[in-house]
Amino acid sequence: MAVEVLGASVVPRGERRRDGKWLWVLPPLLVIAVLVVYPLVLVAVESVPAWGVVVGSAEFRDALLRTVQIAVSSTIGCLIVGTFLAVVISFVPFPGARVVAGLVDTMLALPSFLVALSFTFIYGSTGILRAGGFLTSPWAVVLAEVTFYTPFVMRPLLAAMSRLPRAQLDVAASLGAGPWRVLRQVVLPEVRPALVAGGSLTLLLTLNEFGIVLFLGAKNTTTLPMLVHTKGIVMFDYPGACVIAVVQIALSLGLYAVLRTALGGGRRARLD
Repeated sequence: MAVEVLGASVVPRGERRRDGKWLWVLPPLLVIAVLVVYPLVLVAVESVPAWGVVVGSAEFRDALLRTVQIAVSSTIGCLIVGTFLAVVISFVPFPGARVVAGLVDTMLALPSFLVALSFTFIYGSTGILRAGGFLTSPWAVVLAEVTFYTPFVMRPLLAAMSRLPRAQLDVAASLGAGPWRVLRQVVLPEVRPALVAGGSLTLLLTLNEFGIVLFLGAKNTTTLPMLVHTKGIVMFDYPGACVIAVVQIALSLGLYAVLRTALGGGRRARLD
């Protein structure tokens, strides 16, 4: 609040500092507006003339359905495999458990196309198994994504399981509960937030996966990111590519909002 001193208005130092803090918000807002908002606006404007043609096409509907199918199937696979491996590493003593846990962290730093490349050496027509038919199927894409994204589920699970009180597990075992019952009634309820967080991240990442699908070149596996590439780079249909890009962005942001709301609701319920 300003104070009159000899006819002049003097603003207290604390208020001047609070007012000055707003100036620091402007540079990041400007960067976001230039690098993120402005390109998105251009894409949205460019897509306006082609909405009716693209959205009404069977090609778009098939790509949308295939994208969701692959993302959901890959996420389910990652949850199953990641939970199993995390339980084994955390609770089944074996030599080299620490090395395996370190490999999980290493996998997080690798590009996704390396998994697709390794699949060509294993399942390709001249590979070890020579299963070329499998390599060109949607199931190859799902398996490749499960292989690459499973560590994104394992890492939070390993961290959550490492914080479980061993006394709690010992008490459950001393009361006659078998390993499967301890896992089902003690371990999984405790690590459920980590499981949900890892699964949510995996679902978002697989929904937008491009490198694995492109590198494998599976037949009849056109996803929305692949369709954007085909329309924009191969066919030079920029309005059509912009329409699909806007749908992909809306789908990702909508899924993110739903998952964030669900996670926030679950967190509030635990606090209550």
